[in-house]
Amino acid sequence: MLSKVSFGEKGLFFVIALFLLIFLVGPIVQVFYVAFIDVNTNSFTLNNFADFFNTSLFRESFYNSFYVSAMSVVLASIISLPLAYYTSRFDFKGSVIIQSLGFIPLIMPPFVGAVAMQLFFGENGSINLYLDDTFGFKIPFMDGLNGVIFVQSIHYFPFILLNLSAALNNIDKSMEESAQNLGSKGFGLFRKIVFPLAMPGYIAGAVLVFIKVFDDLGTPLLLNVNNMLAPQAYLRISSIGIDDPMGYVIAVVLVIFSLLALGIAGWALKGKDYSTTQKGGGGLNKRKMTKIQAVGAYSIVIFILILVLSPHFALSILSFATVWSYSILPDAYTSAHYMEVFTETPEFITNTLLYASGAAILDIILGVSIAYLVIRSKIKIRKTLDYVAMSALAVPGLVLAIGYLRSFSDIELPNGQILASWWLMLVIALAVRRLPYALRACTAALQQVSVSLEEASENLGASKFKTIKKITIPLMAGGILAGFVTSFATAAVELSATIMLISSESDAPLAYGIYIFMQSASGRGAGAALGIIAVIIVAFGTFISHRFMERSRKQREGNNKDE
Repeated sequence: MLSKVSFGEKGLFFVIALFLLIFLVGPIVQVFYVAFIDVNTNSFTLNNFADFFNTSLFRESFYNSFYVSAMSVVLASIISLPLAYYTSRFDFKGSVIIQSLGFIPLIMPPFVGAVAMQLFFGENGSINLYLDDTFGFKIPFMDGLNGVIFVQSIHYFPFILLNLSAALNNIDKSMEESAQNLGSKGFGLFRKIVFPLAMPGYIAGAVLVFIKVFDDLGTPLLLNVNNMLAPQAYLRISSIGIDDPMGYVIAVVLVIFSLLALGIAGWALKGKDYSTTQKGGGGLNKRKMTKIQAVGAYSIVIFILILVLSPHFALSILSFATVWSYSILPDAYTSAHYMEVFTETPEFITNTLLYASGAAILDIILGVSIAYLVIRSKIKIRKTLDYVAMSALAVPGLVLAIGYLRSFSDIELPNGQILASWWLMLVIALAVRRLPYALRACTAALQQVSVSLEEASENLGASKFKTIKKITIPLMAGGILAGFVTSFATAAVELSATIMLISSESDAPLAYGIYIFMQSASGRGAGAALGIIAVIIVAFGTFISHRFMERSRKQREGNNKDE
């Protein structure tokens, strides 16, 4: 057996607990504290929440946020269900390619896709110009809340697609065969048997979509839709100041509804049995399509893929366009926008690489440390670290940034700068927001490392630190790298925390640069070029992460066969 709790483990536990207390728990507690405090008497009150619900703008914003989130789930489901159903249920050629293409929308930040989709689907976008010239009418794809729903659905539907596809593939085929023998077939079979059995996967994806949309700040701002909760919180704090209680009340509402969505999802599945009787699942019994079915299915799938990939096409065209206004396609093309961002504003790219790398490195240090303490140490309250770190999933970036402004704005650095607006605080905020991803990757990697290898090393005289350095960490390399890349790629395009904490353009990263450029028509070409760079960074990171996870999976399967 490994030795009991050492002084080093206790010290590491204390340092990590202190870090989480200062940079995660403390700021969130500050947000809740201000929301429930009367600014005049400094006493507990519920009047702030009463004022919130008595103000028509806030009630409207609350309704709009809930409506947009719910409708985004509905539209994302409509997009996801055919892709998941056809590729999982039928012997569908190209299913792997279709699933891969369906994942691509997640690579583009939603606030970037908002501008790109305006070019195709806006009032004066390519589609509506064509419809107006040809048929004499336009469709309000991007008007007001419709635009937010449209953009968010296309960006986040892969969450439903991935989870639902996995659930469909794991259904025991004997259950479907039994239903077919009893006369069930076609859509009725899917509605009554297949989809209900895949409900856990669907709900998991739907909840993620709801929470992501409910908390998103960048998309409504870029579409000039301010009557939603996240934009209202941002506008209150940025315009009135950090002492305005309404900004904190809205932040609390955002957190509570994120937690409530998770709770409702758990309640919806509680007490129901979705298990299979066949060992290892077995998967659906895939059927061949008739020619008519194949034509219909491929038509639907191709239409959906063109729709969901349209933001990438639009952004790519815009990044090379000279003028693209009131025309179906640009007047001419140029590479000057890329030259501009590399020569005139290179700090956006260099700052992004610095901040995202710093956040990812910090996440890996914390992820490996917490995973080791939870799995290997004997500290009684060690799992608390895991629970606290994972709670960051329910905290929107906007809320965390507001907490940082409240907690660290009174601290002044030697150079006169406020601590909350120091670039290092943004790195920490990005790391805290992405810590759950790195932690899960590191935990999974450590669980695959046999404790007997560490015991053998210590029995041969190696210290615990040397054992971890020479044995444990090298064996966790695949998971560590996957966690690093995931944290890096997602931190590179974070806007909510960035827009709140950055005070000068010289310290701004890529996401902030895109937001600034996209505010004017003259800057949208350069903003699109930055957007393409952001997409490339995230795509490359996602690809590398996927490759290493696949390699780790194959190695694990090989080890299992050897055993």
